[in-house]
Amino acid sequence: MQPSIAIVNDLSGFGRCSLTVSLPIISAMGISCGVVPTAILSNQTEYPEYTLLDFTPYMEDYLNKWKKMNFKFDGIYTGFLSSVTQISIIKKMITDFSFSKIIVDPVMGDHGVIYDSYTDELCDGMRELVSHSTIATPNLTELCILTERKYHEGINADEIREMCKELTDNGAKEIVVTGLEKDEMLGNAIYDKKSDYFEIIYDRKILPLRPGTGDVFASIIAGNSIHNIGLRESVIQAMHFICTCLERSSELNIPINDGVCFEEYMYLLHRN
Repeated sequence: MQPSIAIVNDLSGFGRCSLTVSLPIISAMGISCGVVPTAILSNQTEYPEYTLLDFTPYMEDYLNKWKKMNFKFDGIYTGFLSSVTQISIIKKMITDFSFSKIIVDPVMGDHGVIYDSYTDELCDGMRELVSHSTIATPNLTELCILTERKYHEGINADEIREMCKELTDNGAKEIVVTGLEKDEMLGNAIYDKKSDYFEIIYDRKILPLRPGTGDVFASIIAGNSIHNIGLRESVIQAMHFICTCLERSSELNIPINDGVCFEEYMYLLHRN
């Protein structure tokens, strides 16, 4: 049977991010996708103006219909969640659908700053959701929030490993810490609870950085997880894919807020 995944994230009508990134990328990997929108936006939020429809009031009925129709999925991949209510809905979804793979991208902040929408209660909710994950993909800021550590410049590999281990001690199975900068390189740390394996893998830093690259990265990780591809191989593929797409985006003079141009390279993700 064709593998399948449920993707829970917001939908931006313009600007490559969230569902408009995840759906085509994971589909290109040979996986059938079901979509649960958490919000519907006219365009991604890096633009000067946007409209937003909160989908929370409709999510429970939406998912009740899925359950009634006995829809099945091998895994779930969650992105930005804006409220404790949404997290509660996702936790119930995990119970109702018995996913074998749970990929959580805990979109909470960046560059040492937590997003304004994240209250203490919402942070606690995300910590609990991450504890159910088979793979969690926080950036360094989010790793510090999840482990209640103070973010500071120059966090070293030992500190990152210790925080990853803390997350896995609380229930998560594997961790990828994204966006680690070193000189002219950008890296991702991987930690596997089962083998106690830790490594930071670096690749070129391609400027300018663009919104949506985190969604591309997490989508490839999620798709490969459904295919039972090892985390290290998956991270390397995602890094190389993003570098290739960033270079092409600059060649085509794609506006930064329009995100990363990935459409021409979807063939690199096809599974045999």
